[in-house]
Amino acid sequence: MTKVNVISGFLGAGKTTLIRKLVSEVFTGQKVVLVENEFGQVGIDGSFLKEAGIEIREINSGCICCTLKGDFEKALAMVVEQYHPDRILIEPSGVGKLSDILRAIRTVDGLQIDSYSTVVDAKRCAIYHKNFREFFDDQIQTATCVILSRTQEIDQDRLQADVDIIRQLNPDARIITTPWDQLSGQAIFDAMTGSTDGYPADLGEDEDEDEDEEHEHEHDHEDHDHEHEHDDAAVQAAANAGLSAGNKIYVGEGDEEEHEHHHHHHHDEHDADEVFDSIGMETINQYSREDLEQALQGLGDNIVRAKGIVPEKNTGKWLFFDYVPGDVDIREGSAAYTGLITIIGEKVDIDQMKRLFGIQ
Repeated sequence: MTKVNVISGFLGAGKTTLIRKLVSEVFTGQKVVLVENEFGQVGIDGSFLKEAGIEIREINSGCICCTLKGDFEKALAMVVEQYHPDRILIEPSGVGKLSDILRAIRTVDGLQIDSYSTVVDAKRCAIYHKNFREFFDDQIQTATCVILSRTQEIDQDRLQADVDIIRQLNPDARIITTPWDQLSGQAIFDAMTGSTDGYPADLGEDEDEDEDEEHEHEHDHEDHDHEHEHDDAAVQAAANAGLSAGNKIYVGEGDEEEHEHHHHHHHDEHDADEVFDSIGMETINQYSREDLEQALQGLGDNIVRAKGIVPEKNTGKWLFFDYVPGDVDIREGSAAYTGLITIIGEKVDIDQMKRLFGIQ
């Protein structure tokens, strides 16, 4: 049996940073495969993790429902069959529901759930709990271990408020509040696995099991058409935007057709692509650190996440950047096949994003 560790968390919480810490300090000598479920059309985090020597299997789709019910489960089965790893690390989309992820994992033979944890940004816990409850709260309610990030950047009162929110949502969860640089990766991992004993008792079966089977049947027959629809939309968006050679825009926001695609879901629940827009940009543009800082400072309150890999001006080096409201991280990294930028938020203005990043 292959052990599975799920590390969920809202956009920008620090999942990738935690995974790198675990890989370097805990999983040495193990055959580990990372399965990412990226929201949006351009996958970026995989490039960070390849530097740590992890096998990457990215699943990029603007349709979260299809990803969970189709590609995601198939990817897990493929990983077990082809790689026979000791361990699979699953990093769900920041706007994915942990409960949905666990239901999908449970359907795949040969897997043993080892832990399912959620990373929570201590600086933004309250605001995300207020504004994005359907996704953020599900991740906390389902987890057996909640790992607070950036606790060294907040005071005791704010930390207590975060713990109160988490306890209200999940009284039984183990909560890690110590700054990560004071903890070994093994100490964090022991807390994750020590709090888990199988799947949640209240996970239940899919309430619309028959409809899900019908949905999967339809998905098998319409997969290629659906993929082409996304491709055609991206090409049309790029044409309408008048992009120069070497630049490409991927549009991942929902529309009426996609919303109809989700008709099997309960009327009071939403998929991520019904709430968030994702804009992926491929570009040959070069940027200085100052260029990136200025562009990211221009993002509005509706943007909850931005990340990218772009070439640096006149140096031959590449810059990685991460953005969550109030925090920007820019650092050097290895080259990507082209410049990649992803923006996620509510009602994202494509023209504004093009202007901010100088894409003509």
